[in-house]
Amino acid sequence: MLTDAVKKEIQQTYSEFLKSRELGPRHGQKMMIAEIARTLGGISSDAEGVRNSDGHVCVVEAGTGTGKTIAYLLPSIIIAKALGKKLVVSTATVALQEQIIHKDLPELKNHTDLSFSFALAKGRGRYLCLSKLDNLMGEFATADDPTRALYEDELPSVDEQGIKLYESMMEALAANKWDGERDSWPTELEAADWQRVTTDHRQCTGRRCSNVSVCSFFKARDALHTADCIVTNHDLVLADLALGGGAILPDPEETIYVFDEGHHLPDKALNHFACHGRMLSTSRWLEQCNKSLSGVLGQISGAGRVDHFGEQLPGQFIQCKRELDMLYPALDELIQTLADEGRERRSTHYRFEGGIVPEGIRAQAEQLHMSFDRLSDLLGKMANEINEAMEDAHCRIPKVDLENNYPVIGAWQARAEAGAELWLSYARTDAETSIPKARWLTLVDFNGNYDIEVCSSPILAARTLEFSLWNQCYGAVVTSATLTALGKFDRFQMRAGTPNNSRYAVVPSPFDFSRGVLRVPAEAVDAGDSYAHTRAVIDYLPDLLEPDEGSLVLFSSRRQMLDVFDEMPEHWRRKIQVQGVSSKQEMLVEHKKRIDKGEGSVLFGLASFAEGVDLPGDYCAHVIIAKLPFAVPDDPIEASVSEWVESRGGNPFMQITIPDASLKLIQACGRLLRTEGDTGRITLLDRRVVTKRYGKAILDSLPPFKRQIEH
Repeated sequence: MLTDAVKKEIQQTYSEFLKSRELGPRHGQKMMIAEIARTLGGISSDAEGVRNSDGHVCVVEAGTGTGKTIAYLLPSIIIAKALGKKLVVSTATVALQEQIIHKDLPELKNHTDLSFSFALAKGRGRYLCLSKLDNLMGEFATADDPTRALYEDELPSVDEQGIKLYESMMEALAANKWDGERDSWPTELEAADWQRVTTDHRQCTGRRCSNVSVCSFFKARDALHTADCIVTNHDLVLADLALGGGAILPDPEETIYVFDEGHHLPDKALNHFACHGRMLSTSRWLEQCNKSLSGVLGQISGAGRVDHFGEQLPGQFIQCKRELDMLYPALDELIQTLADEGRERRSTHYRFEGGIVPEGIRAQAEQLHMSFDRLSDLLGKMANEINEAMEDAHCRIPKVDLENNYPVIGAWQARAEAGAELWLSYARTDAETSIPKARWLTLVDFNGNYDIEVCSSPILAARTLEFSLWNQCYGAVVTSATLTALGKFDRFQMRAGTPNNSRYAVVPSPFDFSRGVLRVPAEAVDAGDSYAHTRAVIDYLPDLLEPDEGSLVLFSSRRQMLDVFDEMPEHWRRKIQVQGVSSKQEMLVEHKKRIDKGEGSVLFGLASFAEGVDLPGDYCAHVIIAKLPFAVPDDPIEASVSEWVESRGGNPFMQITIPDASLKLIQACGRLLRTEGDTGRITLLDRRVVTKRYGKAILDSLPPFKRQIEH
């Protein structure tokens, strides 16, 4: 319980922190500290320290400028230490993790008498695997090595520039100028370049690896055991929970979690439990594995019972491939229905209504599940034999050959296991009382070659998070600037499954929102007519923009964004950067550079620019929102959620579509005022916010900007 001593320590530490940094107290920050302290301090436990009460989750929407990071770190660290629990702070982005580790936690430690240790936890995928880099460097000399697990649908061949990149990585490591973390490499790395030199738990030989003493991942992981506060990301927390909790991070029962950027948690959970696989590329992969198998066995034959399992693999590879090839025509026939009598394809997704797969496909999926499960089992046994052989001092197979081939078998097993999981989700029907899965097919274009991606996902993460997180943890805090929709937490609660007895609170931002003007001009048209709306944006946008200003123009559709850009006058096109031409980071750096020179700059962006982009002051004086950010109509998961709500007698448009659009609009408007001194304007070019019945509710959910609604 929250004792007087702990209460006093929180108050004194907060006063000490403000005084040391010459800051004044913020009303919203004080409110947030109090809400968190009451929640975490109100948890009761038995003599063994096991929680035996509810009401242990605190959900706080904290507006921009609240100072929410200190507001949750300060009370959480004090209470966690008083209770003998670990604190895990989880974020959705690497940028916020770095800020907490390098700025917020050191500041809290340096400006108060608090004594605590902290460490950063990232997944293996953020660290270099030195063994893979060694192997890759060797492969440049032997490019025809048949044991390489590089497939044309995933990792294109390495060009000369790529070779130089990997050589520079090796040199930086040798000179102790790089720690092997992706995020500390001086330039942004392409996903394909990085994927070749990182690993996962299936491919990693762990403490048996000859490079373990210099392994970046294990060095970082060893620091976690003694840390009072661990900073990590939502994906790693979810991965740990999927393994039962306590496998990577501390046991949930002994942990107080803080989820910053908490509005991302439900979607992260959905991604984590989704399954997908491409038909033709998987078929080619199986064939390629079969061809490469003899080369692998040639190097490790005689290690334990490797040969016993290895001789069974060719038949299993062939069986999986044959069954995939047999199913492909039925799926292709469904994909062809997306084209309307030879006219332009309306969608790239074929969704199974209600998540119900036809009986014929379900029967073939059952067979595929069993075949891939058998393949995964054989590869797993083979990996275990290699693993044990690496421990055996009398094994006659050179350890280097075992180490080099273990990741290959591990990668094969991971892909086979994913295939088994995917086909199981298609072979099973959902219970009538459960929330259904979304199941759909996506037409994929890979360098001009078409493939069918088979997908499956829960439509809501609520049940999963309820059982694996909220019910298991000692305590939790969820915070973000956008957790409510239309002034309520209902949307977040439905998607995240937070308990009804959680403490829900909204704390105010210190910003004076009257310094911003929200305008719906008379020239705005109803965006329901996409052609007329695009023409209106093209005609009116040049008059809206100021040549010496920093502006952000947000679109809901890539096609509309490109159509508008193509029609802009030449002198404006020179000032505009369009998302997708260069990386987001490069765009922002160039934008700021232009503004600093007084040249003016315009950013054209999609949804990812409507959130997490920080352009204070002159960097963003004008936010232009082309249309209300309604979800893409053919998104399979959102369509399945709407279908499920409707099947239960609900109104999907009012319960799902409008709250989602409201939340996204708040995030977009949040790009304007980033500091207390900022001013500027927002222009919304969608007349529906005025003419439709739902428009008033959406407008009223926005911060209290000055409004100019023109008729």
